[in-house]
Amino acid sequence: MAYIQLEPINEGLLSKLSNFLLCRWTCQACCQSCWECSCCQPSDEEVEILGPFPAQTPTWLVNDKNEDKDGDSDKDGDNNTATDPPMTPQDASPDCRRSSSDTSRSTYSLTRRVSSLESRRPSSPLIDIKPIEFWAMGSKKEAVQPAVLRKPYVPADNYFHKFEPRLYSVDSSSDDVDSLTDEEILSRYQLGMLHFSTQYDLLHNHLTVRVIEARDLPPPLACDSSRQDMAHSNPYVKMSLLPDQKNSRQTGVKRKTQNPVFEERYTFDIPFLEAQRRTLLLSVVDFDKFSRHCVIGKVAMSLCDVDLVRGGHWWKALVPSSQNEVELGELLLSLNYLPSAGRLNVDIIRAKQLLQTDMSQGSDPFVKIQLVMGLKLVKTKKTSCMRGTIDPFFNESFSFRVTQDDLQDASLVFTVYGHNMKSSNDFVGRIVIGQYSTGPPESSHWRRLLTSHRTPVEQWHSLRSRAECDRVSPASLEVT
Repeated sequence: MAYIQLEPINEGLLSKLSNFLLCRWTCQACCQSCWECSCCQPSDEEVEILGPFPAQTPTWLVNDKNEDKDGDSDKDGDNNTATDPPMTPQDASPDCRRSSSDTSRSTYSLTRRVSSLESRRPSSPLIDIKPIEFWAMGSKKEAVQPAVLRKPYVPADNYFHKFEPRLYSVDSSSDDVDSLTDEEILSRYQLGMLHFSTQYDLLHNHLTVRVIEARDLPPPLACDSSRQDMAHSNPYVKMSLLPDQKNSRQTGVKRKTQNPVFEERYTFDIPFLEAQRRTLLLSVVDFDKFSRHCVIGKVAMSLCDVDLVRGGHWWKALVPSSQNEVELGELLLSLNYLPSAGRLNVDIIRAKQLLQTDMSQGSDPFVKIQLVMGLKLVKTKKTSCMRGTIDPFFNESFSFRVTQDDLQDASLVFTVYGHNMKSSNDFVGRIVIGQYSTGPPESSHWRRLLTSHRTPVEQWHSLRSRAECDRVSPASLEVT
């Protein structure tokens, strides 16, 4: 719709009502009676709200307004003369005179207000904009937002060529071995079989694992081509409970045989409900005194799938392991520097999953700590020897005198050995922490020590081989 120009109507009650509504529509802030509102008076600072107006009022509108005003004045004069009888002084009272004067003043103000609005009426009609409806549209409502035009998808000609058929073939190495039988696993991988048993003792709350024997293990050539003895293996079994691999156990090494007989029992102190949530991992490892041990194969069995209380015996086919070499183990260390005393305190807390270095059952590990300033060996200390374990608890503290100025040039070399009564001690693993660190974890531990004096900084470290440490750390070359 378009706004039309309104002509003032001055005929009786209809004229007053139209003028009143027009004033109320113009003045939104008016809260009193329209003829008593002072804000309705025209002013030069009044805001134009009806859109663009011409710079000057058209001459035809001024002439029409003046003629209407003159005509109204004459008509009012004639009506008053003809209809209203002359008032006598007795009939006219002061209140009546004051009311007549107020009414005439209000009528004059209202007339002047309407005339002012008529002069400000736009000369061109306004454009009616259709409002947007945000409520639910009916069946006959048209959508305000345009429909989204979607391009139809047309597959390319070479779309299916992106698939790699080898990933979906039956011979894929990523197949789930759980879906295969022991005969299929044995014929596919040919790594031999392992005989073991499990049973849970409710009276003493521990799990007993018995490693009985292994058969048809492959020769060392299939696992490690650098072995000196290519005809026979030196196997042993390493067992742990996943996922945390706490309290791992391992059997003794059986020399030069592909069909070892172990007949060894091991217990795990663990609650029954927790044991049912664990997975028993048995790894058959080939022992090598001069290099890292090679993993022949592994067996993983979920304990929730078996009756632990009743127990049972199983022959399981070995499957390939994701790691071809056994890890050397991990070492938990705590470092603390006291700048006021100039002392560097080292705590050897514990180690786990250490590499077995003795052909007999168990190992006798100990840790040697050596302080290197720059490229010079300054001090050597070592822990006590733990008998017959690969998860030793040391809990021993050592202190080195290092000034704050020399701390930036210091390096600590940690070496784990296996005690040997007949010959020299067997090397297990090494790490270097300090100026010449052997890796990012060691460097991070040293930076944390430098930024947090008087506060112990504790961290686990994976042991590395001697050759790896000598290649990346000059401090490792300065120690024996």
